[in-house]
Amino acid sequence: MRKNLKTRILLILGVIAASLFFALPFDQRINLGLDLKGGMHLILKVETDKISEEARKDAVPRAMEILRNRIDGIGVGETVIQRQGDNQILVQLPGVTDRDSALAMIGKVAQLEFKIVSDDPNLLSKALSGEIAPGYILKYTKDEEKRPILLEEKAVLSGQAISDARVDFDQRGFGQPRISISLNSEGSKEFAKITRENVGKRLAIVLDGEVLSAPNIREPILTGSAEITGLFTFEEANLLALSLRSGALPAPMYIEEERTVGPLLGKNSIEAGIKATIIGGIAVLIFMFLYYFISGLIADIALTLNFLIIVGAMGFLNTMMPDAQATLTLPGIAGIILTLGMAVDANVLINERIREEISNGRPLQAAVANGFNKAFKAIVDSNVTTLIAAFMLFQFGSGPIKGFAVTLSIGLIASLFTALVVTRTLFDILIQAKLLKSLPSLKFIQNTKIDFVSKRRFCYVLSAVLIIVGMFALWQKKDTAYGIDFAGGQIQEYKFEKPVDAQELRQTLQEEGVENFVIQQFDKNPETIIIRSPEDVYDKAVEAFGKDFPDNKFEIMRVEKVGPVVGQTLRKRALLAILFALSGILVFVGFRFKHFDFATAGVIALLHDVILTLGLLVLAGRQIDLLVITALLTIAGYSINDTIVIYDRVRENLLKAKKTTLKDVINLSINQTLGRTVLTTITTLLVVVALYVLGGHVLNTFAFCLMVGFVSGTYSTIFIAAPLVLAWQKKKK
Repeated sequence: MRKNLKTRILLILGVIAASLFFALPFDQRINLGLDLKGGMHLILKVETDKISEEARKDAVPRAMEILRNRIDGIGVGETVIQRQGDNQILVQLPGVTDRDSALAMIGKVAQLEFKIVSDDPNLLSKALSGEIAPGYILKYTKDEEKRPILLEEKAVLSGQAISDARVDFDQRGFGQPRISISLNSEGSKEFAKITRENVGKRLAIVLDGEVLSAPNIREPILTGSAEITGLFTFEEANLLALSLRSGALPAPMYIEEERTVGPLLGKNSIEAGIKATIIGGIAVLIFMFLYYFISGLIADIALTLNFLIIVGAMGFLNTMMPDAQATLTLPGIAGIILTLGMAVDANVLINERIREEISNGRPLQAAVANGFNKAFKAIVDSNVTTLIAAFMLFQFGSGPIKGFAVTLSIGLIASLFTALVVTRTLFDILIQAKLLKSLPSLKFIQNTKIDFVSKRRFCYVLSAVLIIVGMFALWQKKDTAYGIDFAGGQIQEYKFEKPVDAQELRQTLQEEGVENFVIQQFDKNPETIIIRSPEDVYDKAVEAFGKDFPDNKFEIMRVEKVGPVVGQTLRKRALLAILFALSGILVFVGFRFKHFDFATAGVIALLHDVILTLGLLVLAGRQIDLLVITALLTIAGYSINDTIVIYDRVRENLLKAKKTTLKDVINLSINQTLGRTVLTTITTLLVVVALYVLGGHVLNTFAFCLMVGFVSGTYSTIFIAAPLVLAWQKKKK
């Protein structure tokens, strides 16, 4: 056995061993995103404009530290708290699906103040009539009586003096929860002084502007401890104690973006996605084996190893960089699907090249060597082009788009390794061991001589009509064409025990005063409903459903909320990511093929596929969201890969037949690669159709985009990209 072959075998075995080591056990090595396992994703905005200039300098870091202390206090593992921009904080809480408690904990400012109460009835009477004396503020107690109370404006002590806060029960009353607080040494001294000087007066305990209680000071309190009572439930008391222990937020915060995924939806997404991917993957493996026999089996081994390397690489990154974990999300799965599609394409390309060499009379060993050499340029060019796009998407995209870019980049490198090293090594082993003497295979498409270029004008018109109709539908629908990711608003998804009538739900919400909402129900799952609204109507919906449907229990599957500012930002970043990715592709293809006619035509074909898919998506009544953008990016990668394979063949044929017209060269190149184009589309669609049928409603729109886009990509590769080059060449002459 040659030394070079031994080295390659050892390298492959080493990669397999490393991949298995870092991939297993899967549940410990790979982090699943919140969209797959459930949890909360929040983007909080710190309102720094409401505090002093001096306090603004460290307001966000202080808020982050306080949030971290609060979250640690409830024992949530693997949390993410990161600063975004000048005054935003990203918070991710895996496994946390009690939305109300989490939002109350995170959003509570917990600004505790002690203020002296004025018992002067004249001052209180004037304050109630609108004449509030300078240095005082009028408040109302939080209890059921809502009594008016006049407080000194300046607090005599703040919550910064608190060293501990715990929940216990009032033994003197009815066992109501109360909060016992302990003050630090400075606070104890100050509290002793305050109570000593104000015996007989009332001391109001004010939390976030609300008067919880105002007990009488009967005697000086020298122990440095106090009690806060109010109409608390045990949960409310616990939350308040936690907030007081961790400290007050330096400024108010509000939620700009929220995505809460219930454990059931996350579990369903994983099960449906895995089931669909496994069935689609098995279908691809069976198809490759039945079509190429031994060559197909080699390709199947390479594809399986490709997936193993992707998972192993993610596990390796998580082990080596625990502070910057790679997370598998739905967009990440999209990146893996595109990668496997390109890996299939690379193997089909190699097998078709080997078959051409055998048809030309070369012996098997020479045919394999020449087949790999001729496929090498096209495989490298298409993968590098997509890698450039992935780099641009990572640099300029938002969170989900970055996740897509990471898994795509890992997968492309794995695809190059398995196609050019693993597959070649397996062929060499079988040939040297004399186990492979021929390569029988099926051939559905044989020696076609179709004049594709002559049909270009009809195709230009057809594409133009479809695009114009789609864009008109997009323009007509305006903001309703966009999901909440880009338009802002809220989505709520509920699953009832028994099927519900959408009209009854609509009437229930209207009676609660909810307006401008849309209810979506699925024929296959009538117990599942989705509510879309421009505003947050979660509290009203939950209350109304509980009241009007007491015998039909429901579970909250997900709640997503995006503010209008965040929606505009996400739309802008998605557009920038796509534009920079296209620019990178244009420059690379232009220089690689030494002609920008090729690059421009390829980008136009790519844009054609993306815009056509977008238009048909809107015509089908579906909305554009971040998952759709991920699908469009997947289509773009697939389309440019398809186009580059034909360009590579055009370049090769131009060098061989210098006297042949460009039209004939293009027709010849398209016919020569037609088998590979159709086979790649079929195998990739096997996975996508499985996702569409079995992947659940979360992945349904995503799979619909891919089906349309992949078919469009095949069409544009044959009838748009290469014929455009010919049209421009004629104009130049």
